[in-house]
Amino acid sequence: MRAVELTPEHPVSTLAGFGETAEAAGFDAAFVSHHYNNRDQFAALTAIAAETDDILVGPGVANPYETHPVTLASRMATLDEYSGGRGVFGVGPGDASTLANLGVDPDTPLRRVLETFKIAQRLWAGERVDHDGTFTADDAGLNYDVGSIPVYVGAQGPHMTRMASKHADGVLYNGAHPRDYEWASERVAEGLDERPDDRGEFDFAAYASVSVAEDAAAARETARFPVAFVAGGAPPPVLSRHDIDAEAAAAVSDAVSSGEFREAAERVTESMLDAFCIAGTPEQVEAEIDAVLEYADSFVAASPLGPDVERAIELLGENHTA
Repeated sequence: MRAVELTPEHPVSTLAGFGETAEAAGFDAAFVSHHYNNRDQFAALTAIAAETDDILVGPGVANPYETHPVTLASRMATLDEYSGGRGVFGVGPGDASTLANLGVDPDTPLRRVLETFKIAQRLWAGERVDHDGTFTADDAGLNYDVGSIPVYVGAQGPHMTRMASKHADGVLYNGAHPRDYEWASERVAEGLDERPDDRGEFDFAAYASVSVAEDAAAARETARFPVAFVAGGAPPPVLSRHDIDAEAAAAVSDAVSSGEFREAAERVTESMLDAFCIAGTPEQVEAEIDAVLEYADSFVAASPLGPDVERAIELLGENHTA
């Protein structure tokens, strides 16, 4: 799978056009990210589905804290139905910095994510569900037929990555550096050792922030905003792996939580840019993607994509289909 992630900081109609461009450029899937302060994720995905024919569509990722997991399962099933079976359920714990704005404490994130997609799978299979765990459900069910929908877990830490490898159809591993993917491939292998054969094949997908343009400096500058979100939410082991100062990362996180996104971007250091994005000319970006794919099976080019998003999608498509 070769995919793009689109961020609904743009109007929904604009994202639908980006989805068309991605399909024309030869991409297999389009994911849409979620933060409460952007446009609605599922509205954007529905618009993309309406303007495309074959490309897979799904949240990248939906979090099961703002929305009850049973409701989230139904929203995903609705998207799958509307798109003619092209849905992919990307689910993860969400961004702690922005969840804090809503008074949400994403405690026990691994259990919450695992329970969410296991219950979703039972609902899609037509079961009625009782559940008492990180959330509750009492005789919940869907009154329409769904079927099977692939589940990809958004992960960055070791436990979530292993859990995804054992239980899900794929992982959307959040990283941009080969060093991260070498480490993550070992966690994937650990999970696969415990994976039952009847769960089928597993897709280790790199989910990397990419910024591409003919002007390498412009591409790198554009990457500051998404890198701020990644660096601000990165766990200590990830910061340590890239020799990033924890206090500097905390300062970025504080600015994101306060809604001071420009300040957060300004606090992003060069080492954060190197660690948490792939940025440069099409040739430079493709070389770095190839280095990541030494370890991963698939690649999702995540936002910002570049100073000109539509042109960036075209450039990425030109290179990987050449």
